[in-house]
Amino acid sequence: MDGHTLPARDARLGRPLGTTGRVEGVLLLLPGGVPESARRSSPLAAAGALVLARQVARAAERCGEALTAHVVHYRYQGWNGDAAHPVADTVWALDELVHRYGDVPVCLAGTGLGGRAALRAAGHPAVTSVVALGPWLPEPAEAEREPVGQLAERQVLVVHGTNDRRSDPESSYRLAERARKAGADVCRFEAHTDGHALREYRTEVFALATDFVLGALCEQDFARPVRDALAAPPPLGLRMPLASGFGRS
Repeated sequence: MDGHTLPARDARLGRPLGTTGRVEGVLLLLPGGVPESARRSSPLAAAGALVLARQVARAAERCGEALTAHVVHYRYQGWNGDAAHPVADTVWALDELVHRYGDVPVCLAGTGLGGRAALRAAGHPAVTSVVALGPWLPEPAEAEREPVGQLAERQVLVVHGTNDRRSDPESSYRLAERARKAGADVCRFEAHTDGHALREYRTEVFALATDFVLGALCEQDFARPVRDALAAPPPLGLRMPLASGFGRS
């Protein structure tokens, strides 16, 4: 798809969720999408991202942390080949966050196509951490072309279902392995038998993402499995099983 033929639109940020006073950290949510489409971004995908945004905002409030969250509304649903529209929209949103909040750390959290956009846009100076849930990535044979240098000195969490039929989990493993070699602080969890949308382990995935965001942005202690995964050498730290019931106490 030729990006120059698409209708002219602007990306936008959803309303802030979380603290309304001084902001010390921002979670930027990137919804999923489809490989090719000139349609506007999906309200359903944005609504899914809002669920995680609210959960993290509530958890931060309980801990007394000054964190806010926004969802990015893309110009188009599609990645659209080399145009990679969600990446450009994410970079625009990051610049807007800097304008609004100043020099505060930002965590990018994306699902599916949004996970790939989060990984790609991590080189922005405001970004300190990334969460990629079921990231939509090239097939393993072409995965070596996906850049990882922008992840250096970032904390990165990847979660992938072992039965994902839309994005081979081996692609995210190889990317995580290369990112570690490039200087990223990466952990990767596998949701056994789960699919692309991570529905079977949804509660555990959101609990894991929330724990990681609070640790990365607010310097809260990571849960033991996250600490172990970050410290373990590959492949152990990049093939950690996501335990059923994680986050429930």
